[in-house]
Amino acid sequence: MTDTFTGTFTQQEPIPDDAIERAVEIMRSGRLHRYNTGPGETSETALLEQDYARYMGVDYCLAVTSGGYALTTALRAFGLQPGEAVLTNGFTLAPVPGSIAGAGGHPVLVEVTEDLVIDLDDLAKKIKSSKARVLMLSHMRGHIADMDALMAICDEANVSVIEDCAHTMGAEWAGVKSGLHGIGACYSTQTYKHMNSGEGGFLVSEDAELMARATILSGSYMLYGRHLASPPEEVFLKIRLETPNCSGRLDNLRAALLRPQLRLLDENCRRWNEQYDAMASELSYVPYVRLPHRPDKEQFVASSFQFNVPTFTPDQIDKLLKTTQARGVELKWFGADEPVAFTSRHDSWTYAGNQSLPKTDEVLSTLIDMRLPLTFSLDDCHLIGRIIRECVLAARN
Repeated sequence: MTDTFTGTFTQQEPIPDDAIERAVEIMRSGRLHRYNTGPGETSETALLEQDYARYMGVDYCLAVTSGGYALTTALRAFGLQPGEAVLTNGFTLAPVPGSIAGAGGHPVLVEVTEDLVIDLDDLAKKIKSSKARVLMLSHMRGHIADMDALMAICDEANVSVIEDCAHTMGAEWAGVKSGLHGIGACYSTQTYKHMNSGEGGFLVSEDAELMARATILSGSYMLYGRHLASPPEEVFLKIRLETPNCSGRLDNLRAALLRPQLRLLDENCRRWNEQYDAMASELSYVPYVRLPHRPDKEQFVASSFQFNVPTFTPDQIDKLLKTTQARGVELKWFGADEPVAFTSRHDSWTYAGNQSLPKTDEVLSTLIDMRLPLTFSLDDCHLIGRIIRECVLAARN
């Protein structure tokens, strides 16, 4: 009898009960706006920012409407000029180059390796050819490049790094939390990320002026003093009248959903990695399958799973996707001719112009992607891995 998986790849765990109770309290109060507070009251959003700053070990944190908004705001606060080049990975999701365009910049795409991280040799070349001042580094699908080597390249060239940590909340490189290498880092709390508020995000940094600008940009008006994890008053006095309001505030309702989840984050990261290990145990030695190498210094958080089938033709990959789908396993292919759902590649972003990335194209042409929601059990992961293994072998034959 052929095994079939009957679960769903889009079902998340329930929001914790204490988060629901607090959200109901806020709804009953009517005080959803982060600055709508009573005398002596601190908003839930300000408390969330303080909590996340403490978790990250930084002074400053700003909660905003989405991870993409955080990326755009970080670039604006950095002082990006119209038409200025911004380096970023050739393999990422559309909100990353979209945020560069949204801030008025021009994405310059850098090749990625077969391990799905930015190619450091190509990065060094593109720094020289583009004369970019900033790299928006995407830790796409939770794969972290050698941050020691990357920062050495960027520091020598005086290139600032803004990290897109939408897929690495809770991860580390050599014991340093993901997001603490550059001048700022952006995180997402969209439903498919490591904490779930539907939409939402954070920007963290130790750069006081950057964070003051970001706070004004987010729509603080002159109420920035109500933040608990923001720069001191004197920093705002220098920039508050010259920085535009581009409203993107997080609200108290979503902050209430997130605060209890933050207390669960490290344990959930451990659970995700158990799922990854279960999947890897089923696929590590399968002919025709290549898993990305995970360096010892990379303490990753695996809320998704990727593998390549390097020798497969497009027809064989199409057969693989159809046979796994028939057995209840939803796989995405980054080599498809047209964007599908959340999956796209650099030649879909025509606003970025035609850029030659032959190495990235080769990697993406056989790259398969799959979500790992925490609603899966370890038995589910082993079953899914076995189904994929059987379908890979059947598609090849």
